[in-house]
Amino acid sequence: MVNIAAYVAFARDKAAAIAGARRISEDRLLALAFLGGSIGAKIAQMALRHKIRKEPFRQQLNGILAVQIVAMAAIYSISYLAG
Repeated sequence: MVNIAAYVAFARDKAAAIAGARRISEDRLLALAFLGGSIGAKIAQMALRHKIRKEPFRQQLNGILAVQIVAMAAIYSISYLAG
């Protein structure tokens, strides 16, 4: 559900950027990614071509995604080893 919210937020921000309207802050977009929407945010970034050249935003989003992937792998490994 958070992934869908992140994707929608990126889409709305992209539409606002095109229209010259009020934008969604980068902090809010990154917060959605951090709270579990990193995959939705990354898919939106690539599909909508939104904030793909913006640094350090791109690095921060990639970092959040990497940390979440490592955390999921660790949880899976621990549960596998536990039996």
